[in-house]
Amino acid sequence: MDAAQQEATARARELQRNWYGEPLGALFRKLIEDLGLNQARLAAVLGLSAPMLSQLMSGQRAKIGNPAVVQRVQLLQELAAQAADGSVSAAEAIERMDEIKKSQGGSVLSNTTQTTSGSGAPTVKRVVREIQSLLRSVAAAGDIIDAADALSPSHPELAEFLRVYGAGRTSDAVSHYQSHQN
Repeated sequence: MDAAQQEATARARELQRNWYGEPLGALFRKLIEDLGLNQARLAAVLGLSAPMLSQLMSGQRAKIGNPAVVQRVQLLQELAAQAADGSVSAAEAIERMDEIKKSQGGSVLSNTTQTTSGSGAPTVKRVVREIQSLLRSVAAAGDIIDAADALSPSHPELAEFLRVYGAGRTSDAVSHYQSHQN
């Protein structure tokens, strides 16, 4: 790989970090490991071609262009967390992956069995990811930070919201939300 290709790959990974919280290669490898998939199966569940998945993982492409695919990634992340904590069995995870594969995307904060906790309410992490996805679908993290800076003098609460939920990491936004519930 020549210097120009290395620079383009590094830039794509940085954009992915801004848009998705981490480079897609790392995110997809976690899903593959946590859900016991291979790349071909992950691509099929997401609704991507295997070459497209490979390009996203390697940093040859920066952005997932289809919002329904972004939502499927988020659903798989939630499923992987549930499988890791034992709240979903391997058999249930396989069934849920088939449901996720068929999903066409939905409205923000949709209240389906795939996106809810045992109480029937959307999980905090799921809501945060939906907000992040919505904000990041219209602007890059740097643009969101610029907007927050412009709003800060007159609307400090909105500026903080944009910084935390639009440009921050999911875990930080969940912690922020939880700290403000007390």
